[in-house]
Amino acid sequence: MIRQIPKEDVQAVLELLALQTASYIVEARLIGYQEIPPLKDSPLTLRCSKETFNGYYLTETEAQGHSEVLAGAIAWERSGSIVTITRMMVHPGHFRKGIASQLMRHLLERHPDASKFVVSTSETNEPAILLYSKFGFRPSGARTIAPSVTLVTFARMNDISLTEEK
Repeated sequence: MIRQIPKEDVQAVLELLALQTASYIVEARLIGYQEIPPLKDSPLTLRCSKETFNGYYLTETEAQGHSEVLAGAIAWERSGSIVTITRMMVHPGHFRKGIASQLMRHLLERHPDASKFVVSTSETNEPAILLYSKFGFRPSGARTIAPSVTLVTFARMNDISLTEEK
């Protein structure tokens, strides 16, 4: 189930921060850069951000009943008709289950009136690049943020069908 993460809910923010930390530690290792801004967040910086967060929740059965686990999240900001994806994260224990694709599809479907979607990632983050490419994002720029670390910006015009490219 995908739903908005309420930033006023302290427990929800703590779960989001734990997910974000686990996910971005893997990305930092993958790209060889430990200074990824999300790794410097705190509950307060998440609560005060202007981003909207949607979480992907899995229902797990326990001895006492059901519980929900935050397995992934996507964050974005919207300015006029442009939606900027600011974070995409999946808990490492839930990689390769299609969670990022479901979050991406959810975001695109929720903004049918957006003219453009934008996202950035390291040029060496192959899983992210494959995900964005599959949804019609194309490279639109690049900038070096540290020695040997280049961020590539991808854009998707909203005239593309939501059907993933194969």
